[in-house]
Amino acid sequence: MTSQVSSTAEQADGAVVGEQRTAAGAKDVRRLDRVIIRFAGDSGDGMQLTGDRFTSETASFGNDLSTLPNFPAEIRAPAGTLPGVSSFQLHFADHDILTPGDAPNVLVAMNPAALKANLGDLPRGAEIIVNTDEFTKRAMQKVGYDSSPLEDGSLDGYSLHPVPLTTLTVEALKEFDLTRKEAERSKNMFALGLLSWMYHRPTEGTERFLRSKFAKKPEIAAANIAAYRAGWNFGETTEDFAVSYEVAPAAKAFPPGVYRNISGNLALSYGLIAASRQADLPLYLGSYPITPASDILHELSRHKNFGVRTFQAEDEIAGIGAALGAAFGGSLAVTTTSGPGVALKSETIGLAVSLELPLLIVDIQRGGPSTGLPTKTEQADLLQAMYGRNGEAPVPVVAPRTPADCFDAALEAARIALAYRTPVFLLSDGYLANGSEPWRVPDLQELPDLTVRFAQGPNHALDDGTEVFWPYKRDPRTLARPWAIPGTPGLEHRIGGIEKQDGTGNISYDPANHDFMVRTRQAKIDGVDVPDVEVDDPDGARTLVLGWGSTYGPITAAVRRIRKEGGRIAQAHLRHLNPFPRNLGTVLERYDKVVVPEMNLGQLATLIRAKYLVDARSHNQVNGMPFKAEQLAAALKEAIDD
Repeated sequence: MTSQVSSTAEQADGAVVGEQRTAAGAKDVRRLDRVIIRFAGDSGDGMQLTGDRFTSETASFGNDLSTLPNFPAEIRAPAGTLPGVSSFQLHFADHDILTPGDAPNVLVAMNPAALKANLGDLPRGAEIIVNTDEFTKRAMQKVGYDSSPLEDGSLDGYSLHPVPLTTLTVEALKEFDLTRKEAERSKNMFALGLLSWMYHRPTEGTERFLRSKFAKKPEIAAANIAAYRAGWNFGETTEDFAVSYEVAPAAKAFPPGVYRNISGNLALSYGLIAASRQADLPLYLGSYPITPASDILHELSRHKNFGVRTFQAEDEIAGIGAALGAAFGGSLAVTTTSGPGVALKSETIGLAVSLELPLLIVDIQRGGPSTGLPTKTEQADLLQAMYGRNGEAPVPVVAPRTPADCFDAALEAARIALAYRTPVFLLSDGYLANGSEPWRVPDLQELPDLTVRFAQGPNHALDDGTEVFWPYKRDPRTLARPWAIPGTPGLEHRIGGIEKQDGTGNISYDPANHDFMVRTRQAKIDGVDVPDVEVDDPDGARTLVLGWGSTYGPITAAVRRIRKEGGRIAQAHLRHLNPFPRNLGTVLERYDKVVVPEMNLGQLATLIRAKYLVDARSHNQVNGMPFKAEQLAAALKEAIDD
């Protein structure tokens, strides 16, 4: 879904911008500057699809947005239970926003479990739309309700809208040749239609989507569209919803251009394809499915027309082994995984360090250790990426900061891998992977030139004048060794994991040579050219908040809140975690206090303390969810005042 954005549209200011009546007897229309909606229900209720469709229409309308899908690890958790609740939160606005929002203004709860699991996140006065058909005695007892929360007064502090979604959906579809169970499955489309009416969302895109999705089952497509329209009409005619809302497009938040809604994994996939085209190399993905990285395998498999080859291996080790073989053969090689898979791939990553071949290791981090929390987010693989191999095996580490930034981070990781002949870690996480936001489609002229020059002939003259090919003769600027395509005449050379002799690449057990090669490989990584870290410090603050990866949105939102209240705080965010930007030490020295928020127990803070001898303060969270801006702002204000 793309939309053209101009920089001239008006921007509303304030939570409630205005209220108007469209015609005599018509319902009030209230203008807002932002809204946070959460859809919640069983895993089988289609909440992710509902949220995704609402998001797509919101993106096409031109709002800025940020999303937070949240679903169980189980393929189908027990129906009606708290562990089985799936939710999708969307924050959209008429101005620049950075997070999915701390607390929903609207909760759509499809059953008692969804209500109970999410009620604690709602502020007083929030709107709650509940499917009353599911509030049976048995369903309520299953989640610990002794009496109906719809009747016992426990929801008096909220704006409650009891709607028999299931009954209304079945009634709307009675003309179709469907069983009751089949008709009930469309209740999420009824809810989507109702919310689309409430917030004046476009409808044409969703109807096209449903026709396409169920093209082979036109009766099902027609039924879903009918349920969707019935939900819209219900909102228009019922007396329970006296007000609808408008949130104007966020044109001033974006430079002019063509935008589309994009998730982190999709942006990363597109970035890898763009990198292969800019390098004029075939893209090869060797991968084993693992949550939350599998979407990249799924997406890249659709793009054979761009020279992409995907291989779903029998395990993680085979996946990276195939990818490294493709790198040896001259491809832009990628392997995708999450934390548990990185552990299995570690020996082959060490082999890639020794072979000095370009290889992208994409780690979409999740909660751990072991199997951990497959569908929850975490930033706890940083030290594993830095040091999780035997011996001295340094690897550059790059981390995107937003879903859309995953595109640029993939290009940057490819640049480093190809220029310096090294494996590179790309550290995303579940929050970025599944979340989405508007992304400006770049012009081709904006993309970096990643062209690679392969070795074509001999590169060294022996003492007797004989010209030979030395596979470990290095570029004096980058310390990268030549990349020779197998089968090129005259470039035969030995390859393997045993230590190489400098220059020749022959097997060597010489202690002095090993010391030299270890130091040279480290010097190559230390010498990687990365941009200086930029500091946002408009007021001469004495406290710096330093972040990396997906904490960018919550940190920036918290910093904005502090500054709006008159507080002074500086902000810097790291994309390059190995090597660090060369000016980072100088930046850190300028501040009395450095606070490092992380979704781990202090891994970046540990690295900062060790390298720069700075008393960096950790602010940590490992609950499987991203930081909330308000909580983070409170912690930062406490650090400033301490």
